[in-house]
Amino acid sequence: MRLLVIGLVACLVASCSSGKKPDDEAFLKSLENENSAGPGVDEDVINAILEQIPSPLEISVLLKESGTKYTPEMLNSANNLPKYNSNYKKALNLGVYGTDLGYTNIFGRNQDGIKYISSIKSLADELNIGQFFDMVTIGRLAANSKNLDSLLLITTMNFNHINHYLQTQKRDNLSVLLLTGGWIEAMQITCQTAVKNPKNKELQEKVGEQKIILEQILLLFSFYQDDANMAALMADLEKLKVAFEKVDISYTYQASTMEIVNGVAVIKDNSTTSINITPENVEEIKNITNSIREKIIS
Repeated sequence: MRLLVIGLVACLVASCSSGKKPDDEAFLKSLENENSAGPGVDEDVINAILEQIPSPLEISVLLKESGTKYTPEMLNSANNLPKYNSNYKKALNLGVYGTDLGYTNIFGRNQDGIKYISSIKSLADELNIGQFFDMVTIGRLAANSKNLDSLLLITTMNFNHINHYLQTQKRDNLSVLLLTGGWIEAMQITCQTAVKNPKNKELQEKVGEQKIILEQILLLFSFYQDDANMAALMADLEKLKVAFEKVDISYTYQASTMEIVNGVAVIKDNSTTSINITPENVEEIKNITNSIREKIIS
């Protein structure tokens, strides 16, 4: 499946309308007086990495098309919201809930989705980025899976706005946490589903592909090693990297060719990527991912 920008996965169905101007004073007041955001990462660097990460909506579509059943037990309960009383936990779980919302939307479970919409809005407000959310648009687009293309486009646009805003506030670490929380949640859902369906090679390969994504995320975390929370999470992600080292990804180059499709010249990429991953590898990756995820949502 085509890789799209994960962006702020919690904004899967957010509007690109920015609403009122950000209240900079309130935002700064809410930052817990931390001075550990690190040296800062250029937003173009973050966006370049984001473009390589599969959207949780895409992963949810893959899960549904594989014939798997809707399993809400895999998701983070909206009842856990009161636990998240630091910006670190709020940002991570804003990403987590965004992935969960995408999952409920793909399976048409709108009543469950409403709970996540409420949690997402609450966390966004507490992080003072709620002005980037248009709840009317969220409800309208979330109600119909035919709006998938619109949701993905708006996701991309909206994260760019939010990421830029956080950059100006010297809090680009929140952008990294948002995408990491969403990625970990998508990973654990995919891994659990792949383990239950050992004959589904596509799901296993989707897990294997994340080896490259994890390397990119770790590059981002390397800028924030002076932050105790992010350093601890990075250490956990390093353990996951060790498990991924058993997955072999090889690339075979073949020259591109041109074909005429419906009277239009199209360039065909003939190169192939081979992912060698076993059910045992998936099981190990799943166990480590679940351990990291449990720390995030607790």
